[in-house]
Amino acid sequence: MNEDYRKIQLIMTLRNQGIRDTRILSALERIPRELFVPEPFAEQAYADQSLPIECGQTISQPYVVAFMTQKLELDDRCKVLEVGTGSGYQAAILSLLCRRVYTIERYRTLLRQADARFSKLGLTNITSMVGDGAKGWPQQAPFDRIMVTAAAPTVPPVLAEQLKEDGGIMILPLDTAPQEQELVRITRNGDDFEHESLLPVRFVPLVEGTAREL
Repeated sequence: MNEDYRKIQLIMTLRNQGIRDTRILSALERIPRELFVPEPFAEQAYADQSLPIECGQTISQPYVVAFMTQKLELDDRCKVLEVGTGSGYQAAILSLLCRRVYTIERYRTLLRQADARFSKLGLTNITSMVGDGAKGWPQQAPFDRIMVTAAAPTVPPVLAEQLKEDGGIMILPLDTAPQEQELVRITRNGDDFEHESLLPVRFVPLVEGTAREL
């Protein structure tokens, strides 16, 4: 079974699961997920499942990538902050749907690999840095949208403050109980932050600081 067929099957699966935004489906079709997974897992690149990557991290399940992206309600004018670059796959998808992506990763190894992938694919509207994702990127704030790809016990207040005041949206997983997480969407209007629960998820934890090694 070749990659094109697997990709078509995945797109059909996502449509059946409620991903109806044709721009997102097109982005998933255009970005080669096999480029973002370690070689031993290349055959599973278009399976609808998360996969392990370096530094003990994961590349998210395609449905979760698509769902989170759809819930961000992006347009081509949006300036987006992503916390947790990982393999770079989510940032690559976002880059096809918005004006600019700023992405933060605590592991230098992962960021170097992600940057190489962005360069190979000609994705020039992604700016990345090694840093503490919980602190956001204050020099570039405010952001129209923020996506956090690691689970926090509570909404990091610094990130919430970096959202655009008039309708800024943040998507992030929150710990709700031991071994339980929930994806939440936060919409900002002035000093008011509206919370909406979306679905149960499993993400690696959001760790403060940068990694000393790797």
